Amino acid sequence: MLKLLLLRHAKSSWDDPAIDDHERPLAKRGANAAPRMGQHIAAAHHVPNLILSSDSVRTHATVALVLPELGLPAPPVRYEAELYLAAPTDILERLHKLKSETATVMVVGHNPGLHLLALALTGGGDPDAIKRLAQKFPTAGLAVLTFPGKSWANLKPGAGTLEAFLGPRDLV
Repeated sequence: MLKLLLLRHAKSSWDDPAIDDHERPLAKRGANAAPRMGQHIAAAHHVPNLILSSDSVRTHATVALVLPELGLPAPPVRYEAELYLAAPTDILERLHKLKSETATVMVVGHNPGLHLLALALTGGGDPDAIKRLAQKFPTAGLAVLTFPGKSWANLKPGAGTLEAFLGPRDLV
């Protein structure tokens, strides 16, 4: 079985509207939410074998705050420019290239790509979680999907089971 975690970057700062979108840092709220989400990922036994992340400042910062909460050894992280504001088809294409021995992968990225990908891949799961996912994918939101088989190349729309979907406000 394969497990995919889709983590939207934590809340970014809009204090300086002149900053290029790619360079926007996290807001204080985002800096508080990211480690809490990392704690949840570890406690729920969803620690990834690999993290694929956009190369933006806010995704770097999100990963930097989540990673220490996952425990040791830390999963490897690959920052990829192609994941910055990537379309769902581009993210799926990237996932198709993963090796089979990487059973659990986390993608840290942006909306609308992550949200649309989560919706497209979900074919079943908890009805309440699916309903909440359909409405909104908040900053520092996490979708956890599982897929039968062992090959990322076989990932296709509707094949996933949404195991969990939550945002920072859902964490106690």
